[in-house]
Formats: sequence, C-alpha cells, structure tokens
Amino acid sequence: MIAEKNNVVSIVYELRADSKEGEVVESLTSENPMTFLFGTGGLLPKFEEQLNGLKSGDNFEFLLNSEDAYGPVVENAIVHVPQSVFEVDGKIDENLMKIGSMVPMMDAEGRRLNGMVIALEGDAVKMDFNHPMAGNDLFFKGEVSDVRSATEEELSHGHIHAEGGCGCGGDGEGSCDDGSCDDKGSCNDDGGQGSCGCGC
Repeated sequence: MIAEKNNVVSIVYELRADSKEGEVVESLTSENPMTFLFGTGGLLPKFEEQLNGLKSGDNFEFLLNSEDAYGPVVENAIVHVPQSVFEVDGKIDENLMKIGSMVPMMDAEGRRLNGMVIALEGDAVKMDFNHPMAGNDLFFKGEVSDVRSATEEELSHGHIHAEGGCGCGGDGEGSCDDGSCDDKGSCNDDGGQGSCGCGC
C-alpha cells in the first residue's frame, strides 16, 4: 500500500530550518509519529507531493522552499495589541504577556490564530502573527512508518481517529492538545500554527 489520497500515513522525521545542516526544529520518532489522512488538504501541498507514492519503510529527504512552505514574513502580520486584550476578569494575565509566549487569539471574523509576543511597549503588546517558520526553507529527512486504508468513518469525517481524540500530527490551529481539531479536522493545515510537519 502506498501514500495516496484517502490512505492513512504515519511518518517519522527530523525537520531542520533552511538546509540539511540547519538547526533541528522538530523531531518525531516512532513513539510519536505524525499520522494523517493523505490528500485531504490538511498538510502543505508540496509536502504531500514529496511523500506521494511512498510505502512503509521508504525513506525520504527533501527541501521545501519557503514559498512552498509558510511563505515570507509578512510585515502586516506584526501588530500592536492593547494590553487590555490580555485581561481576564479585569486583571492582566502576566503569564501571557511574556516575550516569546505563543498566545491563541481570534481575528475579527472569528478565525483562531496564534501570535507570538515579541515586545512590550508601554500599554501595547507587539505580536507576530506570522507562522513561526515563515521565511524559512524546511529540510525534512525521515521514513514512512506505516500506510493503511482509512476507515469509512475517517473518510466521512475527513481526518483520522486515534486513541484520545483527533489524530493530528502536532499542536496547531484547533489545538490537538485539548483533543480538538480545526474546521478541516487537521492541526496541520497551511493556516495552522504549531507542529511544522508539513504542516505546522
């Protein structure tokens, strides 16, 4: 069985920023593989393209240019937010306002997104809503650890089912940590922010 549309694929990999010699950004092992429903739009298209046709035991190694990954850093995605946004019951949550903190927020249309606190400037908080890997090429090296047919239920829901809830490969939009998925049933779509696995 091969990695193709509507099959469930599990992979392990090491992700490095920019090149084969770059900093290790993420490492998924056989104890914690990324498992996903192939070809449903939940991952970066060029990432899936590189895995298409591979079978269990096949190795892969490829570089995704930033344009095919999370794009360039968009200056308009770096904004100043009033500190009052961080108030809970009239008190500012100091834990959220630490530089480097990833803060889940919602835009005016109700879409969930994550922003990183990059500076505290008076009564404003400077936040970066770019994907953490925006502007970086992504180098992946890994192995397909399993391929299986999706169940009818997985196909009808558009995502895999695993113990403990959503079988997402990371903790992006929709927070797999709390057992939920985003509206596409995946934590790794190209608008998500979290695990880079193709899908951060």
